[in-house]
Amino acid sequence: MLYTSDSLNQLIEEFSQLPGIGRKSAQRLALYILKLPKEEVVNIARALVNVKEKIRYCSSCWNFTESDPCGICASPKRETNTICVVEEPNDVIAIEKTNEYRGLYHVLGGSLSPLEGIGPEDLKVKELLSRIGSGTEEIILALNPDIEGEATTIYLTRLLKPLGVKITRIARGIPIGGDLEFADEATLSRAIEGRVAV
Repeated sequence: MLYTSDSLNQLIEEFSQLPGIGRKSAQRLALYILKLPKEEVVNIARALVNVKEKIRYCSSCWNFTESDPCGICASPKRETNTICVVEEPNDVIAIEKTNEYRGLYHVLGGSLSPLEGIGPEDLKVKELLSRIGSGTEEIILALNPDIEGEATTIYLTRLLKPLGVKITRIARGIPIGGDLEFADEATLSRAIEGRVAV
């Protein structure tokens, strides 16, 4: 649909390129922006530019940061003997929200996917291996429970086992508030496999 304004149409087109934003949501966002005072729109634009100019990857864990090393790697309060391996920086955010984990992270930058041409050389695997030292006691594999995540978990387990470090993976099973009747067989199987004493 074409609008009377080329600039409005362009804004809708740009918003619709964002993941999870369809044409109607893009239109709502564009019209919302149009109603905002100019100062607020400038603040949004400035925040977008700042993110692109200031954010980079931590040279240690490969998480997003403005300073190198990132705040997690530089914190003296973190347990340096444990490294939690995740696929993307948003996984770090999700785990940090729980306030349960106190160790360090390592962001792979994705997962193995031969069909998409993503192999070990495309991930931060070498960087992970270089971080594992005599003080490392445990590597936690917190990868997505999909085919690519499982393949990456198997690959990393085979690679890390000879190093003599404890390798664990996050538990899987029925989510809180979930219903057994609607859980798939693989999830139920993992839940039974990973049962704990009460």
